[in-house]
Amino acid sequence: MDVAGERASGRHTQGRNAPMNLDLRRRAMLGGLLMSGISVRGAAAGAVNRPVRIVNGFPPGGSSDTVARLYAEHMRGLYAPQIIVDNRSGAGGRLALEQVKAAEPDGTTIVHTPAGQLTIFPHIYTTLRYDPATDFIPVTTLVTYASTFVVAANHPARDLIEFGDWVRREGGEVSFGTPGAGTSTHFLGLQIGNALGIRMQHVPYRGISPALQDLLAGQIPCATAAVGEVRELQRAGQLRMLGISTPERLPSLPEVKTYAEQGFAGLTFQESFGLLLPARTPAGHVQQLYDAVRVAAEKPALRETLARLEYGIVNLAPADYAASLQADRDRWGPVIRATGFKAED
Repeated sequence: MDVAGERASGRHTQGRNAPMNLDLRRRAMLGGLLMSGISVRGAAAGAVNRPVRIVNGFPPGGSSDTVARLYAEHMRGLYAPQIIVDNRSGAGGRLALEQVKAAEPDGTTIVHTPAGQLTIFPHIYTTLRYDPATDFIPVTTLVTYASTFVVAANHPARDLIEFGDWVRREGGEVSFGTPGAGTSTHFLGLQIGNALGIRMQHVPYRGISPALQDLLAGQIPCATAAVGEVRELQRAGQLRMLGISTPERLPSLPEVKTYAEQGFAGLTFQESFGLLLPARTPAGHVQQLYDAVRVAAEKPALRETLARLEYGIVNLAPADYAASLQADRDRWGPVIRATGFKAED
């Protein structure tokens, strides 16, 4: 997730024992109990009979594009006979949201976006050409994913506490890389610094790949990234994860401690990708799209692929998704204001 921006740093308070976001999995559990009542025929009943576009705000090949295409493939015939992914990259995902805001509310144009574009962006842009609370109808989340804090494999620190001790020995300040300014990894990195009592100087990159290249080359000492983006480097012994933001350890990476078990429950956080429709879309289309997603999410091929990529499948109901977004907007506000960060419009 790329957002053009300048270097930013800051300090703010975040309780060590207060999780940053609501547990999406728990809120999806009740809906999961009702899954048996949704059939393929029921999902398709009265669904859109024209081609449908899922507008994705990032380039082909990235994590957002991958998730959108997986679901589009498995939803064909459930919601619409033809579903294509239309990559409209630019402005950190804002262009896609602006386009869908202006689309006809007939169920044929959907936006696929990370939550941050709806929960973080309102706090960092003085001019935002969409209102995340009124211009869209949240339909459902597709996946959640965790972030991690990484160093090179030859770094002396083995966990966050040791990293904080190392930074203090080195002068108390350190630079960290992220995929871009204004991303959740940007602010999570600042929160890690605040929790450890050290100063973290943000270095934004245009995507995670150049950040990791500089980390491996010794140009920066650490970075925050999505777990799936650095998992193979961890397994290959090139990087070391000092913690992950999930509530529990990942079965695929049992050696990596959570932030919570290191004493920093306030850093527990999972980002999500979700689908939204333009405001004023009929309720029938909203329900049909949600039902189609739920049926697609039960397909073994989709589940196996997402698990391999370290994504958790969470399909919140529309009302729960809307509540989740509002809660995270409220939660990010004081965190971001404490940093003083503002993005360039």
